[in-house]
Amino acid sequence: MSLEEVVLKAAKEAIIKASISPALDVVGSLRRAQGSESSEAAKIQLEAILKNIELATATTSAVCQDTGVPTFFVKLGDGFPIRSKALSILTEAVRQVTKELPLRPNTADPFTERNPGDNTGLGVPVFDVELFDGDYLQFTYVPKGGGSELPGKAMVLPPGVAFKELPRIVLESVIDAGPMPCPPVIVGIGIGPTLDAAAKLAKKAAALRPVGSRNQNPEVAKMEDALLRAVNKLGLGAHGVGGNITALDVHIEYAYRHPATFALAIVFSCWATRRATATVWPDGRYEVTSAPP
Repeated sequence: MSLEEVVLKAAKEAIIKASISPALDVVGSLRRAQGSESSEAAKIQLEAILKNIELATATTSAVCQDTGVPTFFVKLGDGFPIRSKALSILTEAVRQVTKELPLRPNTADPFTERNPGDNTGLGVPVFDVELFDGDYLQFTYVPKGGGSELPGKAMVLPPGVAFKELPRIVLESVIDAGPMPCPPVIVGIGIGPTLDAAAKLAKKAAALRPVGSRNQNPEVAKMEDALLRAVNKLGLGAHGVGGNITALDVHIEYAYRHPATFALAIVFSCWATRRATATVWPDGRYEVTSAPP
């Protein structure tokens, strides 16, 4: 088997693994939420969610009818033999799994509404590529659904009032979102110099960070804890039926900002936060896991 064929095989396995179950840390958090939830209605919702995950995994079926926008977070080592062609191989993996699993086709031309039927198209799959000093290829597949994208927000605040306003904006965003992003959610908050930078950081915070992880900056970690407590005091609960677990976690990622701006983005990830990571070495070895990357 050639190295290109190995990458294709690993990519298909990652896409399937991510499509049939939330990530391992998310499943564990959902189980803990069911045990600590005080609302009977929310407990029933969480029980149904966990049963859904069990059935999808057992039958190798998509865990949610919205199989998301195909997104890859790629780390490409300087010494890995396959370079730019890696992205076309990952795209082909999406096409094949869409037909074989199957996945719902989720890409549509915004002007003509034409859907090519294979989850590809202009700008899709979405790729975030990072180069590093190493000899392997690693990519995390994240199929994020439309329901959790709809209530996302991004704005630029005056720096002088940003931290005073941030908690209010986050809580109002959760209230505005209501049941739309299928809670319990993971709330990702991005702070940076520009809207696009903040949005990318927020998405990584929501979709890539494992539940229970904390920012390495102790002050930011304290803010994550405080916001998680505040969000869960809102009482929205699983699927909005009321309860004390509205969010599984709140994650903040940040970059240095411009002196005159404070870009803020909020991204939600639903209870079915799906991701799987594949690592491929030059000798043809590979591994695929849904553990945190």
